[in-house]
Amino acid sequence: MNPNLDLSKAKYHDIVNENYDYAVLPWGATEPHNYHLPYMTDCYLAYHISIDAVEKAFSDNEIKGMVLPYVPFGAQNPGQLDYPFCLHTSYQTQFSILRDIVASLDRQGINKLFIVNGHGGNSFKSMIRDLAVDYPDFIIILIDWFAVEPQEPYFDIKDDHAGEQETSVLMYYRPDLVDLSVAGEGKRIPFKSASLNAGVGWTPRNWKRVSPDTGTANPKKSSAEKGERYAKAVVAKIAKLFAEVVKDGIYQ
Repeated sequence: MNPNLDLSKAKYHDIVNENYDYAVLPWGATEPHNYHLPYMTDCYLAYHISIDAVEKAFSDNEIKGMVLPYVPFGAQNPGQLDYPFCLHTSYQTQFSILRDIVASLDRQGINKLFIVNGHGGNSFKSMIRDLAVDYPDFIIILIDWFAVEPQEPYFDIKDDHAGEQETSVLMYYRPDLVDLSVAGEGKRIPFKSASLNAGVGWTPRNWKRVSPDTGTANPKKSSAEKGERYAKAVVAKIAKLFAEVVKDGIYQ
């Protein structure tokens, strides 16, 4: 990876004479992911997807982005906070972090930020709308990397949390962090209400009530090969988005 595109590796010497078209902010969470994945899974996945997408956009279209350090603080459901070292950050805390990052970039003349989100509990849309009022010339685009490409052609069992999708992609990027031999079945216990299960309404799930092992999808059929195919498809779409926004803007 070109260190000029990754702030966790870049030195000031690397970037002082470079011009950047946009910034990418990987955002994850700190929470258990079944027994076989690390607490930082959402962060690692958002980071590696971001790195590959920025690299591809640079090699394909000669646009230069900088991947910022990932944010490890996510919003958690009830029940999750009962698990040791699961960290919850409120809307206000997340908004403060995002606002300060936007203010810093805007001051430096960088006015395009892509948030690559790796945690389903994070919700940034209201924050982005608020910041659009305060920074009308600053573009913030949200990308939930796990929803960019449908799961069905790649995986046998649809992932919800710590299942085949997340496990396979992390096996591709960081096989040293995955131990399938200790994985639980990821059995998800549904709501008693059929209407809630069907999505007619929404309420946060109490993790202690819906998952015996903190996972909600079976990871046993995961593989690095599946993860590679899926990740490359996601990266291609995100890199294309970077190029379109940087080269052409977002409006007609």
